[in-house]
Amino acid sequence: MKVLEIRKMSVEDLTKKTNDLRVEIAELRRRVRLGEVSNVRIVRQRRKDLARVLTVLSEELIKETK
Repeated sequence: MKVLEIRKMSVEDLTKKTNDLRVEIAELRRRVRLGEVSNVRIVRQRRKDLARVLTVLSEELIKETK
């Protein structure tokens, strides 16, 4: 997920995306432990996506409070 795509999203969309990513990461971790997923790099990619979304979300919230 690109940062430019994330910056175009609204605050409501960003909060929904964070929840979705957290659920997806938990599910991927479970599937990796069970051996259902062979590509473990997906978890790392999703964590980085979550970090990007959280960064943009915090920037937007700071802008709103000023």
